[in-house]
Amino acid sequence: MSRESRMFAGILLVVLPTVMYGGLTLLGLLTGSEPGYNDNPVRHDLWRAGHAHAGVYLVLSLLMLRYVDEAVLSPFWKWLARAGAPIAAILIPAAFFLSVASPTETRPNGLINLAYVGAIFLAAAVLTLGVGLIRAARHMDL
Repeated sequence: MSRESRMFAGILLVVLPTVMYGGLTLLGLLTGSEPGYNDNPVRHDLWRAGHAHAGVYLVLSLLMLRYVDEAVLSPFWKWLARAGAPIAAILIPAAFFLSVASPTETRPNGLINLAYVGAIFLAAAVLTLGVGLIRAARHMDL
C-alpha cells in the first residue's frame, strides 16, 4: 500500500469514532424526550440517514483504498479515487444534518444540495477506481 493510501486509511480510522459518537448521540435523542427530534419526522429521518451514510461511506472509503494502488490511473485520478468517497462521507451527512439543524424545521433548507455535490464525488470516485482496475486487468493480459 502506498504512503498516500496508508495516510488516508489512518485518518479515516481516527475519524471513525466521531461516527460512533454520533450514533450514541442519536440514541440519546431517540430514547430521550428532547423536543425537536422524535416529534419532528423530517429531522428524525434526515439525521438518521446522515449517520448511516457517514458510517457506510467511511467503510467504503477504507475498502476502496485497498484497490487504488493497483489501478492504472494518473496521480490526479488516484487522488480522486482515494478522496472522493471520504469527501462524500462528509458532504452527504452534512447536508442531512445541517438542512434541518433547527428543531423546528419541517423542510430541508438549501444546504440539502450538499448531498448532490457529495453524490457527484462518490460517483466519480467509484467510476474512476472501477475504470482504473479494468485498465490494470487489461494490462495483465498483455
